[in-house]
Amino acid sequence: MTPRMVRWFWVAIPMQILVIGLLVARMEGAQQYPVAAKARLGHKQNGPDLITSHLGPLHFYQLALPVPKPKPGSFDAAGASRGSAVFAGKARCATCHVPPLFTESGWNTHKATEIGIDDFQANRSPDRSYRTAPLRGLTSHAKGGFYHDGRFADLTAVVEHYNQFFKLALTDADKRDLVEYLKSL
Repeated sequence: MTPRMVRWFWVAIPMQILVIGLLVARMEGAQQYPVAAKARLGHKQNGPDLITSHLGPLHFYQLALPVPKPKPGSFDAAGASRGSAVFAGKARCATCHVPPLFTESGWNTHKATEIGIDDFQANRSPDRSYRTAPLRGLTSHAKGGFYHDGRFADLTAVVEHYNQFFKLALTDADKRDLVEYLKSL
């Protein structure tokens, strides 16, 4: 296989999973998706399963992708070191953003009420929840804001949201150090 074919293969398999697998689940909910349920779009039958045997290698490939490193000087190393303790301790971030991937394994989703935001975006998913976003390489996709829909302009706003919602009582120093740690991931 040429490198181009390999890239296509690793794009085609996830797309088939998304289009066929996830849409099947979505199409079953007559309450949430009445037109699709009435048309029985969730009852698509394919020939032989050409996807399942590739899921293990696909998962390995995804986890093996290098994480973008923060640019030199883009965070305070001493603050990040202190922020690591805040992340794992007082702020309880590691409860959901579990190292080393900084997300939850398995079905990593939460209802909007669990994370203190509205459910507008979540209601578009089959189980009406938000996934726990991985935090590695966080600053590489900072443009457009943070959170599931970009509602928070910067990491300080995200930290402040959780501080207020979970009543964490983080000090200003804790919040600054936590932000530096997040920028270092």
